[in-house]
Amino acid sequence: MLALRLTRAARPAVQLRRLLVAAASAGTGLLLLSSLGRAVAHPEAADAAALRLAWCAAPLAATVYLALAVARTDPATRPRPGLSAVGLGPARLMAVSALTTALSCSLGSMLALLFFLHLRGDLTGLPFDGAAAGLLAAGHPLPVPAAVTLLAVLPVTATATVAVALRPRDPRPPARAARRFGRFGAPGGPAGRETFGAYGRFGARLPSAPGDGRAVAAGDGRGVGAGSGRTATAGDGRAVTAVVLEADGGDRPVPDDVPEPPVPDTGAGAPAGLPWGVALVTAGLAAQAYAGRSVPVPALAVLLGWLLTGTGLVLAGPGLTHLCGRLLQARRPGALRLLAGRGLMAEAARIGRPLGVVCAVASAGCALTALTALSGGPEPAFGPLSALGALVVGGSTLATLLTAAVEARQYRAGTTAALLRLGARPALLRGAAALRAAALPALFGPLVLAIAALSALPLSR
Repeated sequence: MLALRLTRAARPAVQLRRLLVAAASAGTGLLLLSSLGRAVAHPEAADAAALRLAWCAAPLAATVYLALAVARTDPATRPRPGLSAVGLGPARLMAVSALTTALSCSLGSMLALLFFLHLRGDLTGLPFDGAAAGLLAAGHPLPVPAAVTLLAVLPVTATATVAVALRPRDPRPPARAARRFGRFGAPGGPAGRETFGAYGRFGARLPSAPGDGRAVAAGDGRGVGAGSGRTATAGDGRAVTAVVLEADGGDRPVPDDVPEPPVPDTGAGAPAGLPWGVALVTAGLAAQAYAGRSVPVPALAVLLGWLLTGTGLVLAGPGLTHLCGRLLQARRPGALRLLAGRGLMAEAARIGRPLGVVCAVASAGCALTALTALSGGPEPAFGPLSALGALVVGGSTLATLLTAAVEARQYRAGTTAALLRLGARPALLRGAAALRAAALPALFGPLVLAIAALSALPLSR
């Protein structure tokens, strides 16, 4: 009930994003039902039906990714102060987000079923009754359990993905303990700090016999020997060296409660997936090149090459966005380039992955277009279902990228307000946003065209 109320009371922009999820779900459900109709109409071609159903995995993944991006930007399920007191903690808000996603995807699946039955001719009284009767196996009965199972795949997958991605986490980052080394690089190190020359002092490493007064057990691991003792036994069984100062003077021991100097984090904020992304893109292009050497081009090798290339672009997206931000700040930047570059570096992890997905889809589309134009034989027939699949995948990825940009703008609202309070001009902030929007296509556009050309080159021979 709470999810329904939040869905009804949302703003128009939020409702539009939810309608996009419902539309993508409807398109994916129609593709799944069409593959079922093809299998029912041609039971002898089981391999072709299985391949058609496997191709529906791309629209399914794109729709789930869009649903997750929309759930992240939903302002109604964002934690606020005071909500935990009325029972709306992080876990409850995560459940509300999952239920809202389930409602949007279920609405799309129901629309897909109604449209499928309408195109088959089972529902009459509306325009285009039975317009695709031959394509959707109108003369054969539709198995209801199979149709319900296929339509339930998308809502269940999207709901589970949102629940796992938005599960409550500890907002505090884990403490990074400095790695300490003992003498001569040995791991671990002594429990207490030692003065200079304590290790090589005469008698410091002599073993102590029990009961001779030279060893004292330390309960907390920091005690030192008394009398003429030279060692102290820690509570965990490790022997640590202690120095007993003579009465005539010597080095003063350093107190144990002196904090260690912080270890600088040199890799903070820089995405680490760029080398792996480049490696996967190279492996995918190599797989496609080897597949092009065979006279009957193996479809499995080509699919594997495209999969590796797309995964590499997704992994390299945050790193390339971070690199684009660094390039904007090169060579003595002014305020405009500095704001744009720092903004891209801060948003690299948030918009880099959706941008990599868009690049993967665009490169695959450009490669297919190039193969169609360069093929000497008859052009492959791209029917209405292929066009629907391309529309679902392309539209979902673009909508996910725009939703990620909205999320980045929401997270940047505090910084923007602080800059305005400090006296920054609104024109400067708009110019920085425009520069960021122009710099990303300038970097990713040639990359997409180059990868598409390299993917289509071996297969066009």
